[in-house]
Amino acid sequence: MTDVMNTPSDAMPEPFDASIVAVADHTEAAPVPFNVTVRVRRFDPDVDKEPFWQDFTVEAYSTDRVLDALHKIKWDQDGTLAFRRSCAHGVCGSDAMRINGRNRLACKTLMKDLDIKAPITVEAIKGLPLEKDLIVDMEPFFTAYREVMPFMVAGGHEPSRERLQSQEDRARFDDSTKCILCAACTTSCPVFWTDGQYFGPAAIVGAHRFIFDSRDDASTQRLEILNSKEGVWRCRTTFNCTEACPRGIQITQAIAEVKQALIRGRI
Repeated sequence: MTDVMNTPSDAMPEPFDASIVAVADHTEAAPVPFNVTVRVRRFDPDVDKEPFWQDFTVEAYSTDRVLDALHKIKWDQDGTLAFRRSCAHGVCGSDAMRINGRNRLACKTLMKDLDIKAPITVEAIKGLPLEKDLIVDMEPFFTAYREVMPFMVAGGHEPSRERLQSQEDRARFDDSTKCILCAACTTSCPVFWTDGQYFGPAAIVGAHRFIFDSRDDASTQRLEILNSKEGVWRCRTTFNCTEACPRGIQITQAIAEVKQALIRGRI
């Protein structure tokens, strides 16, 4: 039988002495707002012959994102401002734009990471037809993506269970699966700016994802598509695409691996 120690009935707890306990003050100072100038490159094809810059003064907090500032402009100052956004959590890729000269997602770019003493410049991504303000025509981008067959092609009869794959085989193309098709990489590429026929980094990453998938049977076809003047050989390895990727994909490395596969055969 387990022994149980009982407290004597006449034992009384000692009185609480507040003087020996330091109570921490967890009160945090309220965030301080500040005014920041957001300089937006505007263009309305129905009115303007050329794009122009327009300044807006916005009250913001250090934890605000550039997307928040654009919302304040559109909702409170100028409802004609046009830009794309959807999830606002860095997943959909809708709000890729040039912020202070760099391709970024507006929903992931915090005010505290920018120099708020100078105007924050916001403009549409380059290399695609400008439609209005911060909106570009994405169709050329998606056309190139579709041409590399960004889907699995598996031969034989439909399996009765999933197609198995080892962890090592899955890891071979894991990085390429992170792409959200925001076009930040492709529209940061100088070759794409000057050559509208170049497939671009995002399309090559899309092909890489299936070229190195052990379950796929169309790698040879994809390699043939990219083994062209406007394919992987147009890449000049400037690393702009890798630096612009909001998902941290090693795009330049993926392009190099596709080149190696063309030279040596599928790895």
